Amino acid sequence: MRIIGGQFRGKQLSPGKKFTARPTTDFARESLFNILRNRIDFEEVVFLDLFGGTGAISYEMASHGCRDITIVEKDNKHYGFIRSSIDELKISRLVSAIRGDVFRFISSSRRKYDLIFADPPYELDNISEIPEKIFARELLSEDGILIVEHGKNTDYSTHPNFSELRKYGSVHFSFFEIKTEV
Repeated sequence: MRIIGGQFRGKQLSPGKKFTARPTTDFARESLFNILRNRIDFEEVVFLDLFGGTGAISYEMASHGCRDITIVEKDNKHYGFIRSSIDELKISRLVSAIRGDVFRFISSSRRKYDLIFADPPYELDNISEIPEKIFARELLSEDGILIVEHGKNTDYSTHPNFSELRKYGSVHFSFFEIKTEV
C-alpha cells in the first residue's frame, strides 16, 4: 500500500500477504483526494475513519495536513497494523486509533466531525444503515461531508441526505451532507 499524496507521498506500508482488509485502490484514493482538495481545508478538518482496515485513508489525510483523525477498527490484526503504521509515520499526536465495533462507536460518540469516511466490507448485512445512524446521532458538523465507500450493489440515492455518487472501477463513493429545509 502506497501513500499517494502530501507529505508522505510515495511511502510504502505493507500489511503482509495474509491481511484480509481491502484497501481503497490507489486510483480511487487519488480521485477522492482530488475532490476533497476542492471542498475542505485539510488542516482544519476533524476526521473520522470508520472501518479503518489498513488505515490508508487516514494516512492520506495526515499526509495532506489533517491534524485531528480518529480511526475505528474492530479486527485485532487490522488494528495492530494501524497502530504500527501510526508509529512508523510518527503521527501519534494526530491520530487516535480505537479498537471497537463501528456501530457501538456511532451510538456512543458525542463528537461532531467535519469529514466522516466509512469503508465497510461491501457485503456487510447492515451497510445501508450507516448513513442513517450517523445522521440520527448528529455526528456530522453543519457543513460536514459523509462519504461511504461501497460496491455496485449498494444504492443510497434515495437517502434524504445523499448528494452524489462517484464511481472508480468497482469502487463507489456515495457523498452525503446535511440538507437544510427551505
